[in-house]
Amino acid sequence: MATWFSKKPRIAPVKPEEVDSLRQQPSRMQGLWAKCEECNEIIYRAEIEKNLNVCPLCGHHMLWPARARLQALLDEGTFEESDRELEPTDPLGFTDSKRYRDRLRVTRRALDENDAFVGGIGHIEGHPVSVGAFVFEFMGGSMGSVVGEKVTRLFERATERRCAAVVFSASGGARMQEGIFSLMQMAKTAAAIARFREVKKPYISVMLHPTTGGVAASFAWLGDVILAEPKALIGFAGPRVIEQTIRQKLPDGFQRSEFLLEHGMVDAIVPRKDLRAKLGALLGLMG
Repeated sequence: MATWFSKKPRIAPVKPEEVDSLRQQPSRMQGLWAKCEECNEIIYRAEIEKNLNVCPLCGHHMLWPARARLQALLDEGTFEESDRELEPTDPLGFTDSKRYRDRLRVTRRALDENDAFVGGIGHIEGHPVSVGAFVFEFMGGSMGSVVGEKVTRLFERATERRCAAVVFSASGGARMQEGIFSLMQMAKTAAAIARFREVKKPYISVMLHPTTGGVAASFAWLGDVILAEPKALIGFAGPRVIEQTIRQKLPDGFQRSEFLLEHGMVDAIVPRKDLRAKLGALLGLMG
């Protein structure tokens, strides 16, 4: 049986000056190679990272860590993080197969993040923004009380500074381990947006794969402009849940960003390489 390494390698040569930096990549990079889940090709990881975590062969948009996204899309050296010290607690003493507090401790240690959202202020092509992005690797980007507080503070900073707000959403929805405390964040963030409207500055919501549940049902769909990445899954309940509920087969591509654009639910689908320019143009027109 032929193996993947018998194929002709599809990589670009590595420059000598890049060798040391590649060797120093953290262990969580899981080696020098990655497999695209869309085309199943094995690709040199450095090539994927250079292409903003988009497969250079088929254009599939892979998971892009929040901090890497903010670093690439914001003007160099302008991002100032806020609220990094906030940490979730375990108000319900929740336990399933593992205690919630233990899940938090393990995830914090693995990711060096306190929760599933990174927020602060910065500039995009010279335009000041209050900006934040979900850390999907942190419990599926689920929204608990701390994530809701961070999102709320993002809009409060935008209100105080009278600047635009930009949120990159990627979430499985409300965090079940916090019960009603999590669900309350939907109303809390929506109220913060209502107050932000008074300064008449734009809120641009960028929906990534996936944006579902309580996040989609609250602030993610309240933007003045709603953008999406290609083939992102966006919706409240997942398609399998809907099919099982209504006992009908859903249309092909249901809840993907292309389907939603066709039905007027999002304003534009923007490939990752074009996103910074698109955001800059929108902020220039609206800000």
